Parts: sequence; structure tokens; C-alpha cells
Amino acid sequence: MADKNSKGDDASVEPLGTDKLPSESKGKAKLTAQVMQNPQVLAALQERLDSVTHTPSSYVETLPKAVKRRINALKHLQVKCAHIEAKFYEEVHELERKYAALYQPYFEKRRDITTGNVEPTDAECEWHSEDEEELAEEMKKKAAIEEKKEEAEQEENPKGIPDFWVTIFRNVDMLSELVEEHDEPILKHLQDVRVKFSEPNEPMSFTLEFHFEPNDYFTNSVLTKTYKMKSEPDETDPFSFEGPEIVDFVGCTIDWKKGKNITVKTIKKKQKHKGRGTVRTITKQVPNDSFFNFFNPLKVSGHGEAEMDEEFNLATDFEIGHFFRERIVPRAVLYFTGEAIDDDEDYEVEEGEEGEEEDDDDVEEEGDEDDDAEIDPKKESNQPAECKQQ
Repeated sequence: MADKNSKGDDASVEPLGTDKLPSESKGKAKLTAQVMQNPQVLAALQERLDSVTHTPSSYVETLPKAVKRRINALKHLQVKCAHIEAKFYEEVHELERKYAALYQPYFEKRRDITTGNVEPTDAECEWHSEDEEELAEEMKKKAAIEEKKEEAEQEENPKGIPDFWVTIFRNVDMLSELVEEHDEPILKHLQDVRVKFSEPNEPMSFTLEFHFEPNDYFTNSVLTKTYKMKSEPDETDPFSFEGPEIVDFVGCTIDWKKGKNITVKTIKKKQKHKGRGTVRTITKQVPNDSFFNFFNPLKVSGHGEAEMDEEFNLATDFEIGHFFRERIVPRAVLYFTGEAIDDDEDYEVEEGEEGEEEDDDDVEEEGDEDDDAEIDPKKESNQPAECKQQ
């Protein structure tokens, strides 16, 4: 009797084999066993586990509370360092303003020479390049003979340095991408580009000033673009601070002469009335690509946050302004000759995708109310500051 009971107990605790599982469960178990025997799968799983267990955040989570407490103290120190760094950049801005005043007399003389108001002396025109020093004696003599021949001949002596700034625009890829063919005749009247820094105790900013001689296109003598900045850590994310950031742009209104506004173009479009089926031709103005759109920039919100679809344009705009300030204005002659071009590969702006232009002959359906026939570029702008007049 005892033996029977013993056999019964053994039967009740006997483990189930895969042969006693339902057919669906047996299939899953078999598949799992095959997968787990695959060395590639095991390696991938191990790599995944390693990446999870070795992330910095996961490591910090494993630390004792006492250590985490000390890390928080280090973060407070980091915030204080960020505020000191912000003060550092403010003082750098003051130094830039101070030295800009020292550079200015030389920049003004540069303008006088390029515009032909001043003729440099022979001593000022002497320049010994490395190439000239390496010339053989015979080549020097030949060059001297050729120079005398040139002096003997009557040659054209244009005023100043013609097309000084427009040549710089052509030479620099970042700027040439902005310049359209219809911009160049206007840029030939550009006489100087200057950088003006904000005064002491004023909010951090710098202004680009484009000085033009009287021309047939607009009445402004100076077009301006101001970049407003701030140098302080964000209270909500102080660790993201990496120096001054742009918070706003301010362009200016260009007072175009009648029929000379190249930032808009006139097109003719056909409209078909929905009810009557009649077709009429209307004339309307639409925005036109031009460098002079640079003075009517996208606005940044009051909190310094750009819309997502504008972030690229804002970053590009600021990069161009920064390039003028840091590179072109201080080293204009080297961009004119092309000697500085090779040094600036890191400043290239990525080219955005161009949208397709509408065909002038497109037919669009018209409702009972007429569409606006013209676009007023001044109304569409963000009411920028007035540019300086002559």
C-alpha cells in the first residue's frame, strides 16, 4: 500500500517535458532555444546590455546617496563658473569696443584710398613680397625694364580701387551665394563696411554699417543691421551656456526710388472666376531674391526663441554678421586679393534647398472677392529701424 502511494506521489511531482506542452508552446520553446544558441544573437544582446550598463547616467544612479549629494554640490559650483564665464565675455566685448576705436583711423584711411579721396605716398605703396625676394637677378632686371615701359606708355589711371567691396562679395562664397546679378550694380556704389559696438553700460550688441555713395536706387547713405546679444546662463539650463548668444536682429528700411526696388518683382497671373468661368490677368508684386533682403531679417521672439522652421535662417544670418565683424571688415584687402579665402573653409554656410518658383502663366481660380494685387514690402517687414539718410 505504501509502495502505491509512493508511486502516486512521484507521479504528481514529475516535471513536464516539452512533449507534454501544448503544440503552440512547444514551438515557441524550440524557437527560443534555437535563437539563444545563435552566437550572433548572443553577441548582440551582450553588446546591448553593455551599452546600457556603461552609460554615465546609469553609473551615477548606482552611486551611494552620500556621493550623489556631493555631485549636487559640484553642480552648484559649475553654475557659479558659468556666471563667471558670462562676465568674461562681457569684458571681452568691452575690449573689442576699445580696440575698435584704435582700428578706426586705419579703416577710414582704407576707405579714402579705395574711393580715391586720398592717393597713398610712394613709401606707403612699397610692398616686398616673398615672391619678389625669391626672383633671380635677371628676372628683377627684366621686371624693371617692363615697369619703365609701362610708365612710359599712357595708361588708364582709375580713381581709387574700383569695385573694391563688390569684388570681396564675389570672392567670398558665403556672400556670393546671397548676391544676385541685379544686386551687383548697386553694390558697386558701396564705399565702406564698418562695425560699431554698443557703448559701455548698454546691452551687448554690434551694428554693421554699409556706407553707400549717392546712387539711382535708394536715398539712404547708410544701411544698418544690428545684432543684439546676451551673455548670461539660462536659469532653466545653466550648463548649456557656451558664450554670448544672439537674441534679436534689427534691420532697417531701405527707401527705394520709384521702380528701383529689387527685393520685389512684378508678375502677371491669370485668374479664372469659379462661377462665370471668365479669365482675367492681374499684376501683382512678389518677393524677389536679393542681397538687400539681408536688411529685413527674420525676427526673434521676445524670449530669444526662434520658430523651428526659422532656426536655420537665423543661425545663417548671425553667422554672416559674425563673419563680417570678425573677418571681412578687419581684413578686407586680403579678401579683395583672395589671400584670406583659403583660411575660411570652416565658415561656409550650408546651402539650403531652393523652392520652386511659380510660373507667371499659372492659372488660379478666383472667388467673388478679388485677391490683393500688390504686396507692400514695408508692411510685410517687421518695421525695422530707419536707415540713415544722406
